[in-house]
Amino acid sequence: MLLAGEKEAMHLGVDVPRVHLVVYIAASVLTGLAVSVSGAIGYVGLLVPHVMRFIFGSDHRMLLPAAAFGGAIAVVIADTLARTVVAPAELPVGVMTAMAGAPLFIYLLRRRLA
Repeated sequence: MLLAGEKEAMHLGVDVPRVHLVVYIAASVLTGLAVSVSGAIGYVGLLVPHVMRFIFGSDHRMLLPAAAFGGAIAVVIADTLARTVVAPAELPVGVMTAMAGAPLFIYLLRRRLA
């Protein structure tokens, strides 16, 4: 019903604010589960396409190759930073991707709620 529009769904009896809240919470939990199972690579797979869509727009002919190259570049940068930030020790790559991705996802979530 929400695909028809929020006002139409509201007129048909759907509690739109509650549905939005439930969907955002479910999406956040599912994202957390996906990242906990797949690790840093899964997080890069969630992070990079959003960044590439900001940069290149929604045209999939450009977006898919850009996301593939962007993911490779993001992992190399995260690995390099993880090895050099605390020089004698080595951080997990997931720490670096989480430090980059968490603020982006919070921004995306707040932008859609507003």
